[in-house]
Amino acid sequence: MSTTFPRTRKSRRGYNVDEVEDFLEDARRAYSAENGVAVVNSETIRTTAFTMQKGGYSTTHVDAALERLEDAFASRERDRAFAQGGDAAWYGTARSTAQVILDRLARPAGARFSRVGPLTRAYNVKEVDAFAGRLVDYFQHGKPMNVDEVRTVSFSATRRGYNETQVDLLLDSVITVMLAVR
Repeated sequence: MSTTFPRTRKSRRGYNVDEVEDFLEDARRAYSAENGVAVVNSETIRTTAFTMQKGGYSTTHVDAALERLEDAFASRERDRAFAQGGDAAWYGTARSTAQVILDRLARPAGARFSRVGPLTRAYNVKEVDAFAGRLVDYFQHGKPMNVDEVRTVSFSATRRGYNETQVDLLLDSVITVMLAVR
């Protein structure tokens, strides 16, 4: 029986143990790969999802470990990019991505992302726009914000809200930039 992470009670759902273990093994292989070409990278770690099972791994513990793993991979990716192309190219890419983010956030409040229909629940527009304002303050005015705030932000669901996929993709891009310039 695996003990990599604490397990939930048998009556509660947690992450599928086999999926988590398989993913961690893939990540170990990728991290130790000499050539830097691997299936797992910081982005795949951020977007990985596991099915739920009763008595599975504690989601809190696995998510925390994945965040640390993502940080380690991002740091290594940055170091390799510096060695291959120099820091100017790396930061240039980060600046370019940040500008794309700012261009999206410069749209008028209520129109930053596409909206879903009246029968679909999506992210609350006012909450997303408020967080977008904080992101603009971070990028343009240097206001403090850490990557965990972006990773853990949540928005309530509402009808006619912002398309969740679009918002999530933007947040992923913000995390990528924040990890790039750490």
